[in-house]
Amino acid sequence: MTPLEPCDHVSDNNVCLYSQVPAVVKKLVASWQSKNCFDHIGPVSIPSHQTIIDITYLVRQLLFPGYFTQAKLYASNLEYYIGQKSTELYEQLTEQITMAIRHDCRRINLPCTNCEARGHHLALAFIKTLPQITATLAEDIRATLDGDPATNSADEVIFSYPGLLATSIYRMAHELFLLKVPIIPRIMTEHAHSLTGIDIHPGATIGPGLFIDHGTGVVIGETSIIGENVRLYQGVTLGALSLPRDAGIKLQQVKRHPTIEDEVIIYANAIILGGETVIGRRSIIGGNIWLTESVPPDTRVMLKRPELIFSEKKTAAAKKEKKMS
Repeated sequence: MTPLEPCDHVSDNNVCLYSQVPAVVKKLVASWQSKNCFDHIGPVSIPSHQTIIDITYLVRQLLFPGYFTQAKLYASNLEYYIGQKSTELYEQLTEQITMAIRHDCRRINLPCTNCEARGHHLALAFIKTLPQITATLAEDIRATLDGDPATNSADEVIFSYPGLLATSIYRMAHELFLLKVPIIPRIMTEHAHSLTGIDIHPGATIGPGLFIDHGTGVVIGETSIIGENVRLYQGVTLGALSLPRDAGIKLQQVKRHPTIEDEVIIYANAIILGGETVIGRRSIIGGNIWLTESVPPDTRVMLKRPELIFSEKKTAAAKKEKKMS
C-alpha cells in the first residue's frame, strides 16, 4: 500500500507572503501623505454612515407608527412610544449633525460655528417638521392608490413600494437640506438610491401627491421643481443639459433641472433636461421622449408611431414541407 503524502499545510510554509504586505502599507501611507488621494485622518470625528442609515429607519418608525416596529401599539401606549422614539432620534441626530458641522469646519477651515449648540437646535427643528412630512406622505400614498390599479391597500404601498420608500426618505432628507445640514441628507437619499434605483437629490422641490410607479432608473436632479399630483414611471430623468468640466464650482447656485407643474404624467424612459424647461400642468409626456424645450399646459407629447415589420418565421419543418410540395 502506497503511503499517503504529507499535507502541504503541515510541510510547506514557503507559500506565506506576509513579508510583502509592509511594502504595500508604506506605499498607501505615502499616497495619503502626498495629498493626491483622499482620507479623513485627524482628531475630528466624521459622521457615521451606518448611524445615519439607522436614523433614517428610526424616522420611518415615527412617520408610520406600527408598521416598522416589533412592539404592538395601542391607543394607550402610542404617546409613550412616540415620545421614546422621538427622544432617541433627538439624541442620535444631534450627535451626527454636530459631527457633520465640525467636519465641514475642518474641511474648509471655517472659524468656530458653535457646532454643538447648532446640532441641538437643528435636530429639534427637524423633529418639528415630522407632522408635516407625515401629512405630505399621506397624500403620496393616496396618489399611489388612486393611480395604481395593481393595489387597493395602503399597507401594501407602505410596506413594499420602492417609490414610496424613496419618496419618504427624500422628504426627510429635504427638510435637513433646507436646514443646511451638511452631508447627512445626501447619505440618506443615496442609501434610498442604492435600495430602489430611484435617485432623488435632497435639494429637489417636490409637492404632495407624488406617485413613482415601478421607479427603477428614475433620476430627479437637485434643482428640479415638481408640482402636486405628478406621476412618474420607471426610467424618467429630470436632468441637466451638458455641463462644462468645472460645472461643480460654477453652476452650484444655478437652476439646471426642469420644472414639472401640477398633475403632469411622464411615462417610462422620458428624458427632460434643462433649467429653463417647463412642463405645463396636466400635460402628458409619452415614453422614450427626449425634451429640452418647454411644453404648454394640457399638451400631449408623443413619438410618431414607428413602422413595425412582421415576417414569417421559417422553421426547418416548414422549409422541408414547402420543398416536398
